[in-house]
Amino acid sequence: MTYRYRVATVFLFGFFIDCINIFMPAVALPRISSDFAVGSAASAWVANAYMLGLTLVIPLSTWLAGRCGARQVLATSMLAFAISAWGCGQASSFAALVAWRLAQGMAGGLLIPLGQALTFNLFQGAERARVSTLVMAVALLAPALSPSVGGLIVDRYSWPWVFHANLPLALLTAALAWAWIGEAPGTRQPRPDFKGLLLVSGALACLLLGMSLYGAGHGGAVLLASLAAGLGCAVLYRGHYRRHGHGIVELRLLASARLRVSMLVYHAIPGVFTGVNLLNIFYLQTVLGLSAQATGLYMIIYAAGALIAMLVVGRLYNRVEARRLLLLGLLLHSLGIALLVLVEHAADAPWLIVAYGLMGFGGGMGANTAQTTALLDFSGERTQQASVLWNLNRQMAFSVGATWLLMLFNLWPDTRHAYHLTFALAAVLGLLPALCLRALPLEPTRHAR
Repeated sequence: MTYRYRVATVFLFGFFIDCINIFMPAVALPRISSDFAVGSAASAWVANAYMLGLTLVIPLSTWLAGRCGARQVLATSMLAFAISAWGCGQASSFAALVAWRLAQGMAGGLLIPLGQALTFNLFQGAERARVSTLVMAVALLAPALSPSVGGLIVDRYSWPWVFHANLPLALLTAALAWAWIGEAPGTRQPRPDFKGLLLVSGALACLLLGMSLYGAGHGGAVLLASLAAGLGCAVLYRGHYRRHGHGIVELRLLASARLRVSMLVYHAIPGVFTGVNLLNIFYLQTVLGLSAQATGLYMIIYAAGALIAMLVVGRLYNRVEARRLLLLGLLLHSLGIALLVLVEHAADAPWLIVAYGLMGFGGGMGANTAQTTALLDFSGERTQQASVLWNLNRQMAFSVGATWLLMLFNLWPDTRHAYHLTFALAAVLGLLPALCLRALPLEPTRHAR
């Protein structure tokens, strides 16, 4: 195996671990919610804490790699991830679980952008599309396997083992990073933008906290105060960025229409789907009475649809305009979400199969196209900066999508109808980026650098 494929393997292993820690714990949330006596809105913080941890650390990954070396950072991050996964399983309170999930996210956040930047710099031009296909293959394998495996673990053992199951793969990835990544001496790096990091993290935390508290029954004043605080942090960061000319999030990169539109699509597809899937897990287990394992099996249908879409995009991407692929993906994904409204009883499995198949095919087409398109305008150091921004947006999409939909769900008094109304609204939200597709360049993507 050549060096660049070894680097890609380490990145893909780390990316797989990151993905399964989004989907596998979700299947266990009804059991976690019951054991710790917390509501569905509060239980979302098992995921949100993980996302916040990623957000805090992702911008620091390249600085740490410059000071300590990529090999040391990648290996250490996976060791810390394994320790945090063990801590999650040993948590004796909901607060402790959330704290360990925050630590787990911080550990995993070091590997993803650094590994992606190293990999994409080793694969240029048309080869990047093939690497993006591998990334999407991992992104499909994780949600296909982890929910059903997680459901089996929850049904036969207990939810702590959902976290303990991460240990072997995390330790293997740490060993491969140490053995395969070339050892390079640390280089002098400019001091990180800690102020900018705090402002960006504060904006996201205020947004998530406000929606969670409002969904849990707190008044609108709490929501408005949290949103105002988050907006204040965002405005302060913009002023900070203008004064210094650079920051933890390089806003100038958003001049790229490909990156900007791809980020919006990621909110509408993986972001919205994360919230829809989380709600549907609660619906199937608590309302329709399905087991955790049976609930997780529907993700195999999703992954099968996404796999077919990935193969289609791999053949068409260099011949068809990205906007057409994105539009078709958005339409099919939202149609699949809308079909969940028709699921009334456990016997409505055919509708669930069709819904997850459409969400998988449409989501796979849209997300794969966005993943490939996002970084086409960048090379060298700009690729690293764009990778940080892309991965920050990716984590924000997952957490904001779940928190937003849970907040909407908790606004309705009738539980059964609340699920269906939220699914209908999610289907509409998933179509919004279609309004921005005209911003993409007219030329086919094969002419992109």
